[in-house]
Amino acid sequence: MQAHPVKIERHDTAARIHHTNTGQRPVDLYHTHERGLYVSRRFVDHPRIAYWQAHLLPDVIPLQDGTERLGIQLCRYDFHGERVHDYYIDIATITCQGDVWTVRDHYLDLLVWDGLCAEIADTDELNAALQAGFIGQSEFARAISAAHGVLNGLARHGYDVRAWLASQQLRLEWDLTTTVA
Repeated sequence: MQAHPVKIERHDTAARIHHTNTGQRPVDLYHTHERGLYVSRRFVDHPRIAYWQAHLLPDVIPLQDGTERLGIQLCRYDFHGERVHDYYIDIATITCQGDVWTVRDHYLDLLVWDGLCAEIADTDELNAALQAGFIGQSEFARAISAAHGVLNGLARHGYDVRAWLASQQLRLEWDLTTTVA
């Protein structure tokens, strides 16, 4: 596995621009709520994905030592073809300053088939990043702890994302009017 630097994305809600490692993309909708930020946008000329919706949730995952919480970026995709998974969860540190939300990806992701199962992905990327010095041992351990916390929480709730979130007094709304079939 080729190591790559930590992916950092920015959401400029005032300008309605999503800054990614591959460029800037216009956003259809930003909506701030009590626990984070909702975003939705088209994926132009993408071979598999037509539309993306996500909730940036800065403090969803309590770490084992109880001193801090990590966040998740909870994603739903509309695919051009067959659905690959129901939810995609990025383990991340999410911050907000003014109109700009920043997502620092911690490499590990979870793919969720709602009500069926979930799996942790990209462990190889996390290990490569540690070996290459892109992250330190502390960030490595926090990412693993957070991913296992999410996976365990999902398992306790039958891999039902809504039930897991409800256990944390969190109910999310998704904008179904902007999706592409």
